[in-house]
Amino acid sequence: MDDAADTLARRRSGGWRRVATIRRFLMTVFVVGQTLVACYFLLWVLPYHGGTLVELGLLVLFALLYMWIAVGFWTAVLGFVLRLVGGDRYSLLKRYEGEALEATPLARTAIIMPVYHEPVYWTLSGLKAVYRDLERSGHLDQFEFHILSDSRDPNVWLEEQATWYRLCQELGAEGRLFYRRRRVNLNFKSGNVADFLRRWGRRYRYMVVLDADSLLSADTIVRMVQLMEREPNVGILQTAPSLINGESLFARVQQFSNRLYSALFATGLAAIQMGDAAFWGHNAIIRIKPFMAHCGLRKLRGFGLFRGPIMSHDFVEAAYMGRAGYEVWLEPGLSNSFEESPPTLSDELSRDNRWSRGNLQHLWILLFGRRLRLAHRMALLNGVMAYMASPLWLGFLILTTVEAVQMTVASIDYFPEGHQGLFPLWPEWRPEWALGLALSTLSLLFIPKFLAILDAVIHGTSRQFGGVVRLFVSVLVEIVVSVLLAPVRMIAHSQYVLGALLNVSLTWAGQNRTQETSWREALVTQFPGMLVAAGWSAFAWSLDPMFFLWSLPVAIPLLLAAPTSVLLSKVSAGQALRKLGMLVIPEERESVQVLDDARAARSDSRNASMLTAVEEAVVRPRLNRLHQALARDVRLAKREELLVPLVEHCGTAGPDSLSRSELSQLFRDRQSLAELHERAWQAPIDSFWGRRIAILSRKGRKRRTRSA
Repeated sequence: MDDAADTLARRRSGGWRRVATIRRFLMTVFVVGQTLVACYFLLWVLPYHGGTLVELGLLVLFALLYMWIAVGFWTAVLGFVLRLVGGDRYSLLKRYEGEALEATPLARTAIIMPVYHEPVYWTLSGLKAVYRDLERSGHLDQFEFHILSDSRDPNVWLEEQATWYRLCQELGAEGRLFYRRRRVNLNFKSGNVADFLRRWGRRYRYMVVLDADSLLSADTIVRMVQLMEREPNVGILQTAPSLINGESLFARVQQFSNRLYSALFATGLAAIQMGDAAFWGHNAIIRIKPFMAHCGLRKLRGFGLFRGPIMSHDFVEAAYMGRAGYEVWLEPGLSNSFEESPPTLSDELSRDNRWSRGNLQHLWILLFGRRLRLAHRMALLNGVMAYMASPLWLGFLILTTVEAVQMTVASIDYFPEGHQGLFPLWPEWRPEWALGLALSTLSLLFIPKFLAILDAVIHGTSRQFGGVVRLFVSVLVEIVVSVLLAPVRMIAHSQYVLGALLNVSLTWAGQNRTQETSWREALVTQFPGMLVAAGWSAFAWSLDPMFFLWSLPVAIPLLLAAPTSVLLSKVSAGQALRKLGMLVIPEERESVQVLDDARAARSDSRNASMLTAVEEAVVRPRLNRLHQALARDVRLAKREELLVPLVEHCGTAGPDSLSRSELSQLFRDRQSLAELHERAWQAPIDSFWGRRIAILSRKGRKRRTRSA
């Protein structure tokens, strides 16, 4: 960029910072002011008006939780207002006419997909769809694709290599679609990306980061590169991905709420953060040179959880990019950006168990990170609160129970702890104020949902959600599901936070990618919460019928957690509502080419094999030569005495006779692969490898018969 462009960029940077300061100040006034009013009402609801330690604890927890949901409320309101007036005129897309962007030349860009033990064919079929879309757009020459594998299981990474090779042949992508597997898995996903950048980062000006379930249309990718070329101060440009491909009822509820509500929340969030936005780790474009120079992640030097590699890298990298003087933008106007949601509640909670540890690590960076911008510190705090809100809510319920016990069982204390003075403190009850406070809190949660309906009607998109009536009913269904799941998530997240802070692993639910949740799994995983709810409700009933009624909104969802988990995992339930026009999203009613290509590729069953990837790597001549070409001469590194007996065992008894580690060592060696292939084809017909070759031969005859 020339000096004139740099000067213009600096002038724009100063302009948006002034606007951001004003917006953030107003947001703070609204949130803090509303929270103070709510706390005032709470003080008058509490019998001793905050005169005891328990009531002071309730007040503090209530203020934190109320402020948390008030931020979400005002973010949605701001998004609604901005969309009403045609969008945020300070956004990146609003700065340029479409013709000016179209005329912007592209720069060399890498599209990278870090993977770790993902469903191989499904994942790479999505990358194939992105490749095809860029090819149709006529801009493919400026892009190269990199599959960055951290997979450790030989059956996975051998399949990755074979699928990559088939894609290269099918797409004619030799020299444009690359595969690299790290043999030493350090520092999680951020270490995987860092390894790529050290080796090949200087070949490119930008990189587009995809997750295993990400899809981006060619138009969106091209527009991202053009915006980065026009805005030299922007280090990271983040899209707002929409959830897709939901089949189960749980996934369809998640996908519907994301698609409908994100129009408000993403617009409002982008308007508040502006050039100090967060990076979500995928479906974004990054300027490589400053990222390499300023966003390297050192290991934390604290204790327990706060020691070692950073697990959740994205928010931290955005903060470091901002510290270096570069801007990070969220641009909701960049459409056709997609990802997938977990299919069941168990899957979501398993994912949250991992994510909670990474987000809680941000506490250390929030407190001790140097020269970070305030907006990025608030983004880190937002990530922490995503999980800390649950134990805070649980603590509020516990203190409420203690308060109820004190008021019901114990005699009235006219001089409670913390109260000083000659005059007694008379307890007062104001049930009508309590009801009003509860309704105001609920309004913060539910008003944005109905604003989203109004937004869809105003902008004419309600028909894409099935029409106004179906849209309204779908929102009611989503609200019911959210109410049922909120206490379940509270118990699970509280357990995860406790386990993370104690630096121990606490398992809530096993991960399930392909099957619906069984009754046995649901009962086992949800039993702790059900037991807590039953005990709490029984105690509340024995204490006071009014307190029992107050406990029901939390207790009932926990008692129903097992059947709720089973029902939400049902694909039949999700598809039944879809046939009725409920919980539908625009992408299910209007064709998007990259989604159609991905679905078509993933539904192709021609690549199904009766052999494992390890077995195919041994018996198929072409695949064996491929894996030999990608392997190394490990035996030259003085491993002859280790590999020779492994070849003997595998050649005689098959791969099941070796551990995963032994198989990995074997299949990384070029000479061992060649010897195994020769042994397999010389093996007797009734041996393990003889039977595998017979299966391969039958499959080949069937294929020739079909083609004839």
